[in-house]
Amino acid sequence: MTHDPTGTPQAGSAAPTAEQRTGWWRDAVIYQVYPRSFADGNGDGMGDLDGVRTRLPYLAGLGVDAVWLSPFYASPQADAGYDVADYRAIDPMFGTLDDAAAVIREAHALGLRIIVDLVPNHCSDQHVWFRQALSEGPGSPLRERFHFRPGKGTDGELPPNDWESVFGGPAWTRTTNPDETPGEWYLHLFAPEQPDFNWEHPAVQDEFRSILRFWLDLGTDGFRIDVAHGLVKADGLPDMGRGEQLKLLGSQKLPFFDQDGVHEIYRSWRKVLDEYAGERIGVAEAWTPSADRTALYLRPDELHQAFNFHYLGAGWNAAELREAIDASLDAMRPVGAPTTWVLSNHDVVRHTTRYADGDPERGLRRARAAVLLMLALPGSAYVYQGEELGLPEVTDLPDEVRQDPSFFKENGQEGLRDGCRVPIPWSGTEAPYGFGPEPGGPSWLPQPDVWAKYSVEAQTGDPTSTLELYRAAIALRREHPALGAGDAVEWLDAPEGVLAVRRTPADGASGAGGAGGAGGGAAGRASDGVFVCTVNTTGEPVRVPAPGRMLLASDGAVARGAVVEGGDAVLPADSAVWWTT
Repeated sequence: MTHDPTGTPQAGSAAPTAEQRTGWWRDAVIYQVYPRSFADGNGDGMGDLDGVRTRLPYLAGLGVDAVWLSPFYASPQADAGYDVADYRAIDPMFGTLDDAAAVIREAHALGLRIIVDLVPNHCSDQHVWFRQALSEGPGSPLRERFHFRPGKGTDGELPPNDWESVFGGPAWTRTTNPDETPGEWYLHLFAPEQPDFNWEHPAVQDEFRSILRFWLDLGTDGFRIDVAHGLVKADGLPDMGRGEQLKLLGSQKLPFFDQDGVHEIYRSWRKVLDEYAGERIGVAEAWTPSADRTALYLRPDELHQAFNFHYLGAGWNAAELREAIDASLDAMRPVGAPTTWVLSNHDVVRHTTRYADGDPERGLRRARAAVLLMLALPGSAYVYQGEELGLPEVTDLPDEVRQDPSFFKENGQEGLRDGCRVPIPWSGTEAPYGFGPEPGGPSWLPQPDVWAKYSVEAQTGDPTSTLELYRAAIALRREHPALGAGDAVEWLDAPEGVLAVRRTPADGASGAGGAGGAGGGAAGRASDGVFVCTVNTTGEPVRVPAPGRMLLASDGAVARGAVVEGGDAVLPADSAVWWTT
């Protein structure tokens, strides 16, 4: 039995043939919605699913192919919903299951696909399994679905090993037995309210395959898999033998991350995804030591995409960016997977601020240029809500409003993720800037006084705005088959500090289809021949050959025609241009 894109079973229908597959995800532009900060439908200050639903036309107009929704499941919200108490229920702060179904249904009607977050490494300490495991005490069969261990020391007063939580402190918390005596310890790689599942247990594996089918039957088009690299732990949970383990994340293989056993899990998940029509996908959040290790998650019988954190971590430097691009493409090519490109998300400082070096105007110039480079590369691009508005990081939130759990810990993450999660502005001149239905209404994190100039309303129709730059770039990407398709780039000679990358329609010959939303791939797009993207990462203007007709420029001075005698062009500092011949 297979299923249609709305989740309705189709008895006797066959899985899609190679000719029927569009490979929509291979060069899709996917927009991340952080629901609590996107749009507030009921005026309580918290974004919700009804707010998302009402703003879907905006996303369709932006031109993206799919929307990834961060968690909205039933949760005590100890970690902004990444502590899930019930994977088949919606947290009341976000709405109901009917609201989720309405978002999926209306998104599909607009040609948008919906990808939902899935959190399989850990759950909430309020999950029914964990609560029962605690109440039943040592020996409970349910404890085998987590990592419960006796402590070390004379009376078991020390953690079972030396692993540290990503959020700071030990990765273990001691329980209290039903008779009030000190009990066993349980593992939590993140907050104590987030116990890790034991993925060696068949019941855990069966449960998550069932959860996958629940949401696929509702019509979702795929899953972004949180901490995809963390599910399997090394046999025996061995000591690390050192502290400050956070500094090793993403730099080497660890006994609790990127273990080879995770791949068997994703092979079983791929079989579930392939039961459904419409090319449902899995996207890994996998922090690995190298792009080659990331590629292992994307072999043909595993997941479809993985976030490219190596590219996200590259600085605003031509050599560094080129190295990250080449390494990413080289790693993905052997497994036939598309590379993904991402500049910001809900866990990192917005790139407008990361690139600023203390100068917000410089940060915005660089961010505008960076998106033109990103959208010119082969593969799939991710846009984090608000980056299309040029939003900077909010760096001056008072301590009393912060909610990032690692902010309250020592030796964990920097604890400042709230700064990229401030609700985005839609309209008006005062808070909450259209985030909620009433002027002057609440928002769960305070918005800066200058937010009005960044609003969708203020930028719409302004040809110099960052929003209109994104709209134009995404539209052109759809029209030009060289953009996004394929698995290679051609680097042209360029002055130091300048990148010049050429793409041709032939670059996409090895790809499996293209973008185009729910309805199609690259085959239906117009061709304008050779395409070149030039990027000046230096702080000074640079003269370069003009390789053809200008399509789009990140800097208004170039857009007004800064082509000099002899067919050369002057690229302003920190700018990018798209050309075609």
